[in-house]
Amino acid sequence: MATKDAAEAPKKKRNNPFKQIATVFKAVKAIDPTITWWVMGVFLGVLGVFLLIGLLLNHWIYFTIIGLPLAALAAMIVLSRRGERAAFGQMEGKVGQSAGALSTLRKGWYYDQEPVAADVARPQEIANAAVVFRALGRPGVVLLGEGPLPRAKKLVEKEVKKVNRVAPGVPVHTLYVGDGEGQIGARKITRTLAKLKPVLTNDEMATVNRRLKSIPSIRQGIPAGIDPTKVRMDRRSLRGR
Repeated sequence: MATKDAAEAPKKKRNNPFKQIATVFKAVKAIDPTITWWVMGVFLGVLGVFLLIGLLLNHWIYFTIIGLPLAALAAMIVLSRRGERAAFGQMEGKVGQSAGALSTLRKGWYYDQEPVAADVARPQEIANAAVVFRALGRPGVVLLGEGPLPRAKKLVEKEVKKVNRVAPGVPVHTLYVGDGEGQIGARKITRTLAKLKPVLTNDEMATVNRRLKSIPSIRQGIPAGIDPTKVRMDRRSLRGR
């Protein structure tokens, strides 16, 4: 009977790769109108090179068959890179850009979607807020401060003390995100974190993560129901999911 029920169960729909590519293309085109010319140019350029080689060797059909999938692959790479660059361009300079950058991290990192600490001078000045985002990986804890540097530094210093209190001995790295002196751009965050030396094991990371979750977040001056981090990169739309 169980076999019959399993047989009668509706089959899961398979993902249509062409539909996913179309979804990704539309998402990227919304923020980068020139993407059509970039994708077409790369596709035709790579295909043209293979066609030219084939004509010179008198095997143009063979080289065209080889060149088609490679040209498509090159076009997809350009689509992904241009889309990511455009998304970062939209985020830069806005509160919450660190969260958008952290969302591009590969597996092996814990991070919070919302700031663990925030300070707004006036409720109506959310765009001028100082915020701190936190990530945890094998290199240790990373605190990313945004907003006016003096206020961001005060928030980060408080968070460093909290981390040291619940996870003594764990390395704490501090970064300040922005375009000023002593700050790094959002698009450089993932590369910067990748260069940090790993010191924790996966089990140690899990233990530290549980301890970090026990730290209460402080969001001074932010009215209830207002999220100052609305500029997260929509990775699912760029992947067609």
